Amino acid sequence: MSRLKPRRNGQSAPTQIVMLGTGTPAPHPERSGPATAIVVNGTSYLIDFGPGVIRRAQAAYEKGIAAMGCGAINLRTAFLTHLHMDHTAGYPDLILTPWIMGRRKPLEVFGPIGLKAMTKHVLQAWRVDIENRVNGPDKLPPAGSRVNVHEIAPGLVYEDRNIRVTAFPVSHGELRNAFGFRFETPDRTIVISGDTAPTQTTEKHCEGCDVLIHEAYSQDTYAKVLSSQISYVFDRTGPAREPSQTRSGGSLSPRQCRRRAEVAQPGTGSARRDAAHLLGQGRHRPRSGYFLNRSV
Repeated sequence: MSRLKPRRNGQSAPTQIVMLGTGTPAPHPERSGPATAIVVNGTSYLIDFGPGVIRRAQAAYEKGIAAMGCGAINLRTAFLTHLHMDHTAGYPDLILTPWIMGRRKPLEVFGPIGLKAMTKHVLQAWRVDIENRVNGPDKLPPAGSRVNVHEIAPGLVYEDRNIRVTAFPVSHGELRNAFGFRFETPDRTIVISGDTAPTQTTEKHCEGCDVLIHEAYSQDTYAKVLSSQISYVFDRTGPAREPSQTRSGGSLSPRQCRRRAEVAQPGTGSARRDAAHLLGQGRHRPRSGYFLNRSV
């Protein structure tokens, strides 16, 4: 695995990471839902679209991340790790608000099986609004409200002159079709784990990366969730199954996450300083080039 080659004119801008939201399903007033943007040469690529994603993108724009565009109109390419509510509740906002604010091209979205059905139902739910804005006084061009959905499998899922995106399967409880992503740009390789228990595929795709962004519970929350999962497993399967085999809903504790980062060996401080703009509301504590995402 290698980075993209720099442009011939040698004028590639440094890759930026923008943490738009680091929340959990709990409605924490100071944290928006999971969403991360990677900015390469003035183009934004969005990963996940939890609650509040467009307002956080506007906040990033107002703090100097011009690639978002005013009203997030430049968010045109998005990747979804999995179909859980906390990662998708901002989807209608992503489709409609940038269109209303001026986006004129369809949204391109890459994600697991089931994303086409979700998109169809979102557009149907807002059909009256869309038709009114197209046919009413606003006369908005309909192309900007359209979504081209690409349901993905593991492997290379997207490539342009700025970025190469590889999807890899992860283990998130009993949910099928959950993914992590590896993003390769001319100057950085970034891995986003998605929600996952420890998996070899994550370690494999972290090979040579500069930054690993890994979700994690806090240690206290992890202990509570693990306890409930042990009860759940014993209720279903009886005492023959060992508690150590539970997966705590398919997530890691901070200690497990740190062990994963020690195995993956992502890049160190210079990569963080050059590549990361942390605008999310979470308490990120980077160590050896990785971030604990959703650490509550």
